[in-house]
Amino acid sequence: MPYPHVLLSAAVSLDGYLDDTGPERLLLSGPADFDRVDEVRASVDAILVGAGTIRADNPRLLVNSPQRRAARVAAGRPEYPLKVTVSGSGELDPDAKFWHTGGDKLLVTTDKGAQRARALGLAADVVALGPDLDWRTLLAHLHGERGVRRLMVEGGGTIHTQLLQQGLADELQLVLAPLFVGDPDAPRLFGPGAYQGGRLRLTETRRIEDVVLMRYEPTAPGAGPLPTAADHHWLALACELAALCPPSRTAFSVGAVIVAADGTELARGHSREDGDPVVHAEEAALVKLDQADPRLASATVYSSLEPCTHRASRPKPCARLILDAGVGRVVTAWREPDTFVADADGSGLLAAEGVEVVVLEEHEEQAKAPNRHLPGF
Repeated sequence: MPYPHVLLSAAVSLDGYLDDTGPERLLLSGPADFDRVDEVRASVDAILVGAGTIRADNPRLLVNSPQRRAARVAAGRPEYPLKVTVSGSGELDPDAKFWHTGGDKLLVTTDKGAQRARALGLAADVVALGPDLDWRTLLAHLHGERGVRRLMVEGGGTIHTQLLQQGLADELQLVLAPLFVGDPDAPRLFGPGAYQGGRLRLTETRRIEDVVLMRYEPTAPGAGPLPTAADHHWLALACELAALCPPSRTAFSVGAVIVAADGTELARGHSREDGDPVVHAEEAALVKLDQADPRLASATVYSSLEPCTHRASRPKPCARLILDAGVGRVVTAWREPDTFVADADGSGLLAAEGVEVVVLEEHEEQAKAPNRHLPGF
C-alpha cells in the first residue's frame, strides 16, 4: 500500500534534548525558524504529533500566516492541514487546544482506545486500527482514506524514533540550537534501539539566525519484504534512468541501480547505455562491478522493470546475471508484460532461487512512461 511522504521535524539542543524539565516549554529556536516551520506546515496535507506531546506541550499546530492559509484555499485545499494524533489508550484531555483550533482532527487509536476516546467526547474523528497500533497500517490509512500525500511529524521523540527505526521516514528536518540542557531526565529526540545502518544523505544546511537547519534523507535499503522510504527513493532513481534510454521499437527502456546495505550506491545503468543497442539496464550496472565485491551479497538491485528471464542478444538474461552475482534482494516497479516475451516471470525465477523480490506498484506509471511508444501502451 502506498504511504505518504513522511517528514520528521524537530529542534534539539547541542546535547540532543528536545526540552528541559521546567514547567514551561524550552524554546530552542527563534522567530525566523518558527516562520520556516509555519511554511512547512502550510505545504503539507497533515501534521502528526503523539499523545505525549499533546499532554506535555498542549500545542495548537496551526498555520499562523493568513497569506499561507489563503494560498491553500486558493489552491483548493483546506485552510489548515489535517491534525493527527496517535494514542494507544485514547485517554486525552478533551479541553486540549489541539481539538479546538484549526481544521479537521483525527485520533488514530486501538479498539479499546476508541471506546475511551468516544466516551470522553473528543472533538475529532476517531479511527481504531485494531487491538494494537501499527505505523504501516496508519500510514496506509492516511494515504488511502484521507488523501494525505505529505505528512509532517512534529513529535515526540518516541514517534520519531519508531518511524526511523522502521525505515518509514523519508526526510528529517533537524534544527540544532546553540545551548545545552544536560538534564538526564529531560526528553531526548532519539531513543535506543536498532536503527537502519549506513549514513543519511545530507541534502541541505541553512543558517537561520543562531540555529542551523539540516535536512537528511535515509539511504539504506530494506532488508526483507517490507519496503523502506529509501527503497522508494532508489526505485524512483531507477525509473528516472529509464528515461535516459534511446527509444527502441523492439526493447523496453529500463533503469537500474545497485545499492549496498549501508546505502552506498555501487553502480547504475540503463538500457542501450553507451550506444550498445542490446545491453540491458541490470547488465549495464553489474558489468561496472567486481563480481567478487563482498557487498553484493547484501546489496539490493533496483530495476524499473523486473529483470528478464529470456533474451536472444546475450547468453544470460538479467535475472541469471543477478543470481550469478549473489545479490539477495531485488526491488522493481513493474512486472514484464508479454510485449516481447510470453509468460516472462523474472520475479518468479529470482524468488525460486531465494532472492527477496519486492514490487512497488506505486512507481509503475513512472516506469512505464519511457515505453509509451511501444504497442499496447
